[in-house]
Amino acid sequence: MSYDKYVSPLSERYASKDMQYIFSPDMKFRTWRKLWIALAESEKELGLNITEEQIEELKKFKDDINYEVAKEREALVRHDVMSHVYAYGVQCPKAKGIIHLGATSCYVGDNTDIIVMTEALKLIKKKLINVMDELSKFAMEYKGLPTLAFTHFQPAQPTTVGKRAALWLMELKLDYDDLVYLIDSMRLLGSKGTTGTQASFLELFDGDHERIKKLDEMIAEKMGYTGCFPVSGQTYSRKVDMRVVNVLAGIAASAHKFSNDIRLLQHLKEIEEPFEKNQIGSSAMAYKRNPMRSERIASLSNYVLTDVMNPAITSATQWFERTLDDSANKRISIPEAFLAVDGILDLYLNVVDGLVVYPKVIEKHLMAELPFMATENIMMDAVKLGGDRQELHEKIRTLSMEAGRNVKENGLDNNLLELIAADPSFNMSLEELKKTMDPAKYTGRSKEQVEEFIGEVIKPILDENKELLGLKADIKV
Repeated sequence: MSYDKYVSPLSERYASKDMQYIFSPDMKFRTWRKLWIALAESEKELGLNITEEQIEELKKFKDDINYEVAKEREALVRHDVMSHVYAYGVQCPKAKGIIHLGATSCYVGDNTDIIVMTEALKLIKKKLINVMDELSKFAMEYKGLPTLAFTHFQPAQPTTVGKRAALWLMELKLDYDDLVYLIDSMRLLGSKGTTGTQASFLELFDGDHERIKKLDEMIAEKMGYTGCFPVSGQTYSRKVDMRVVNVLAGIAASAHKFSNDIRLLQHLKEIEEPFEKNQIGSSAMAYKRNPMRSERIASLSNYVLTDVMNPAITSATQWFERTLDDSANKRISIPEAFLAVDGILDLYLNVVDGLVVYPKVIEKHLMAELPFMATENIMMDAVKLGGDRQELHEKIRTLSMEAGRNVKENGLDNNLLELIAADPSFNMSLEELKKTMDPAKYTGRSKEQVEEFIGEVIKPILDENKELLGLKADIKV
């Protein structure tokens, strides 16, 4: 490793080897050669004077890229595509005359970009599915464990730990829907020529429009796609890049929400992210267990959310059939959005897989607030015993305020039940009141909602993608 030049932390610290390979030069240039083979094969099958011997020669060297020859040539001609055409021709002397026949640089450049993004989206899908699987297990395990719910981060009616996890999972399900739709809608640029008119191919095929239309179909099929964009300029519309990063940003937003909740729960000491045996939480405070993984999720998510603007601006500012002011931005913003989300999902999976739940702390916090939340039920029971509803409502309000002051101003335990028991208007003993403090009475359909959601919505998705399951998080802590 060289220590005298900048290295992106996305590759050094956060992204997996699999995602890094997808955006590597090797993936790029091997894909170029596959596209040149697909073009030559299709042109041969459509009647151009290309021999099987030439095709076989191209196939022989499709993965054996002579990088040094290409690098030396590029230093001379200052053009990356033509340098690789030249290098491929050096290896394939019989086929060199038909490599890149009729095509522009965007034939390999843009089609490869689509292929690379599609493969990266498939890897994101795999990781997303595994996070959903792990999160669904967590939700089911804790579907019935009552916990204090919050609105505005103020104590509200109870929910369950599993129901809260289902909220995180619901957002990922929406991301999954967007991701699948995007993958299914990806198309190649095809062989459109310099301004998208296919004029060079019209010349090659003696004005035969049907063969030119067939050419795009054949290239797409050979590269594993259902088709090409029907119209384009020299490049595919940069709106595609915008759509891709928007979906990635959706995943980042969901992960950020999850990480925020975990950080708040860790502050409350109710749930903690994993903490390794030899991990150091703080350089100065040895007792600390900082939520480092969740903070990293939030940090990377912030990056992806701001990265959305790059392809949006690029798409908006392209001139006519193409301009080259997309290139430098695109080389940075697209790969780094994928590398960041790749790291986010690895962290997400790692955190969910190792979450530690502390039921006693959860119960303590819930029981400290539950008397306030039980007052409606208590009031109804007192009415059944002959009390006046309006009078009891006013007393409940007054006693609740008194108990609240006792907690906040005096730092004492919630004594609302004792205050109610001491008031003869309620005609209820402390023991009778304590019997109403069963948390499960106040969680509504939380447990059932989790069961129905996992069983009816999430399980079919997991079953459909079962070949993708079993992934372990690849993270550098």
